[in-house]
Amino acid sequence: MSRLADVATTKHLLDRLYDPVAEELRRVEDVLKSELRSKFPFVDELVRHSFHLGGKRLRPALVLLAGRAAGALERDHVVLAAVMEMIHTATLVHDDVLDQATLRRHLDTVNARWGNESSVLLGDYLFTHSFYLASTLETTFACQTIGRATNIVCEGELRQIESRGDYELSEQEYLDIIEAKTAELCSCCCRLGAHYADAVPDVEEALARFGRYLGIAFQIVDDLLDVQGDEATAGKSLGTDLEQRKPTLPLIRLLSQVDAEQRAAIVEVLDGNEPQCADVLASWFDATDSLDYTRQKARWFADRAKSELLCLPSSPARSVLERVTDFAVERQQ
Repeated sequence: MSRLADVATTKHLLDRLYDPVAEELRRVEDVLKSELRSKFPFVDELVRHSFHLGGKRLRPALVLLAGRAAGALERDHVVLAAVMEMIHTATLVHDDVLDQATLRRHLDTVNARWGNESSVLLGDYLFTHSFYLASTLETTFACQTIGRATNIVCEGELRQIESRGDYELSEQEYLDIIEAKTAELCSCCCRLGAHYADAVPDVEEALARFGRYLGIAFQIVDDLLDVQGDEATAGKSLGTDLEQRKPTLPLIRLLSQVDAEQRAAIVEVLDGNEPQCADVLASWFDATDSLDYTRQKARWFADRAKSELLCLPSSPARSVLERVTDFAVERQQ
């Protein structure tokens, strides 16, 4: 299958998954198109390019699906869904600088085409504009909740930077990091969706936990794809975690399964700035249960996410949230 066919298949699957909130997602796209523009041609080109980088629109879908599963959707949900997509895109733009990535969603990254300076400032632009948009709502709950969540995300990214080259990092420490840097934003999306649908506190908390466990599962699969995925299928730069000596779960599991001599050889490859590091280490991954263990761990968190939905009445939106957890684990991009 060609990479364009892969993208089309994934988009078709997600369009079907998001059907209960399809109309609201179209309105989110309209908000993004109207907000992500500038009267200055260079800035306009950058922000319009960023519009295409988010891809799956998972975060806005979570806002809307959580809201629909917990109650009724309001105009605020559409605004907040657009806000969360802007914030997510800002984190991607900054991540691509940190990872020196050149490809995302089958497009050049901003840093690859326009350089790191433009990328950092574009990420800042998206962050600040998203908070402006959130501030237009009648209450400050969204700004407070998003502000806290984005602060935790940044802490998680800083903790991951600190962990580079730390091959003693435990699985729990890794999980704590990805809970902060990825899952916190998914949890925030679900909390906002529930809160602005006037959900009772217990339901709001359950949906926030659902988003957290879903986000952990999603990041674990991202880290798995980084060491075993196909770049043409994934549509983004892969292998950057190993090249930057990030101890993600596949590597943590691998290092726990080999003897001292093999461990030393693996560390030597990692510390040697070996090009195509994932290819060099592939035989070690294949010789252990590292990859299967990683996918099973992602499935465990996805199942835990599903269990948080049991407090909700049966509905198309709840069913989609359940199926989204399966997509998070089974996807190839």
